[in-house]
Amino acid sequence: MTRLNTPPELANAGLYVLLAGQLLPMIDFSIVNVALGAIAHSFQVSASALALMVAVYGVAFAVCLAMGGRLGDSFGWRRIFRCGVLLFGIASLLCGLADSIWMLLAARALQGVAAALIVPQVLATIHVGLSGHAHSRALGFFGAIGGLAFIFGQVLGGYLVSADFGGMGWRSVFLINLPVCFAVLVSSYRWLPESCLEDAATVDLPGTLLLTCVILSLLLPLALGPSLQWTWPCLALLAAVLPLLAALWWVELRQERKDAAPLLPPSLLRLHSVRFGLFLGVLFFACWSGFMFVLALTLQGGAGQTPQQSGDAFVALGVAYFVAALLSSRVVVRLGKVPTLLLGCAIQMSGLVGLMLTLEWAWPQLSVLNLIPATVLIGIGQAFIVSCFFRIGLSEVPAEQAGAGSSMLSTIQQAAFGLGSALFGTLFAQILQRSSNYLDGALVTLIAEFSLMMLLTGGAVAYQRRQQCLLLVTRLCPG
Repeated sequence: MTRLNTPPELANAGLYVLLAGQLLPMIDFSIVNVALGAIAHSFQVSASALALMVAVYGVAFAVCLAMGGRLGDSFGWRRIFRCGVLLFGIASLLCGLADSIWMLLAARALQGVAAALIVPQVLATIHVGLSGHAHSRALGFFGAIGGLAFIFGQVLGGYLVSADFGGMGWRSVFLINLPVCFAVLVSSYRWLPESCLEDAATVDLPGTLLLTCVILSLLLPLALGPSLQWTWPCLALLAAVLPLLAALWWVELRQERKDAAPLLPPSLLRLHSVRFGLFLGVLFFACWSGFMFVLALTLQGGAGQTPQQSGDAFVALGVAYFVAALLSSRVVVRLGKVPTLLLGCAIQMSGLVGLMLTLEWAWPQLSVLNLIPATVLIGIGQAFIVSCFFRIGLSEVPAEQAGAGSSMLSTIQQAAFGLGSALFGTLFAQILQRSSNYLDGALVTLIAEFSLMMLLTGGAVAYQRRQQCLLLVTRLCPG
């Protein structure tokens, strides 16, 4: 049986160090959005290349997440946490010094790997280092960091790019990470306890490599297809997705039969709640990242806003998300998981319709004020949906497999973040190629997102009815 070799004790100062470390990868999802216009101008690249730059971070984060968790279990959570922070600082420096889009892409991928080393250690240390009220309080902080990072990243990124300190422009959104990484590293030596697991599970290298191949076979054609005119290499990569998925399934079955801790355990994939959780995660998080990418480009490239104005336009969304996230647990208790999910979908889709009407009515004189009603609705809806993701996905998972289930859902979540920007970015780029009209591109992508949210709503209704039927059968035939 796996057990702790030295149970750590986590003081408040150590918790704050962990949360500061978690803030680094979370902020880098949002801070880059407001620098997209400046990066495009600097390297003279298309929306497709920008989408790829956003996507590689999420993809690298996703495919290395389980590996990061198991490295921490084996070699110590504090040690791997520090390695991740150090690597994140090095990758941020390389991003800030990049002299080509290809160097920036490579450095962003390295940032994603570093993020995957940081985040699992934060949750693991909180989980074993605290108990009772302190544990619940820390998990509340952990969940709220996402909303805070969203607000802080957008505003800070817009300010840094607009201020153009030392002529650094967009590079400052990456270089700002360096003093934070240094402070977290120094503090971790004093305040973070060290511990690891005895007989920890090994890293599923075959599964990780195959999952990477599957995602890249989707990501590269989606991001580069428009600029390459959908040549045969793009189509060949897309055609390889299904055989690679079949190979991944076979390898994971083999790993499970050998008790080798597969990355995507087939036994969990047979659970209906897990399959629906993956369906929910792929659709929603792809829509979320695609929405953020397209709207940021539209505000800067189409409406002529400065990076700071573009960042400020998302503040109301972030505040609404943060407040709704704090209230979401009460809503789930009162309504139930799936009804809360459906409520979130309805609120978010109302916000999407409101945003489309706002764009049509106010274009191109968009401001923070006329965007507030729609973005507030979108933020509330997103918070309710996210609050249900892990609750539904893990609802049927046995306690002894909770770690594997959480890791699998987190991997899919981050992969969807990466693929969403590529998918919606490609659609957006195609519209711009044909009409050069940012408003048309934004409206088409928002309609596409609305359609996917309708699909998610239909899936949630079907899942709810199936659960109700199973409950009815259990009551009628208790034996």
